[in-house]
Amino acid sequence: FFFVSITMPEKYRDLYTPRKCSYTNRLITADDHASVQINFCRVDAEGRMIKDKSQNISVAVCGFVRAKAQGDSAINSLATDAGLLKNVV
Repeated sequence: FFFVSITMPEKYRDLYTPRKCSYTNRLITADDHASVQINFCRVDAEGRMIKDKSQNISVAVCGFVRAKAQGDSAINSLATDAGLLKNVV
């Protein structure tokens, strides 16, 4: 991988930050165009999104899992672990 940093006054900022698959812990490379990132938000009793961004849950699934037709079960497993789903086999 080739990482480039831009030097700003008293700050360093990377142009590319790699992600890891939430299901397999594989590194999601820049050329993995089949990977997806899904953000789940918490809702109140009326079904409206809670504005607090710390309540959001981000899930990244790499293209390897999706190519093996395991994307749906991976997201179900991650959502069950996060407490978003119950009784999903």
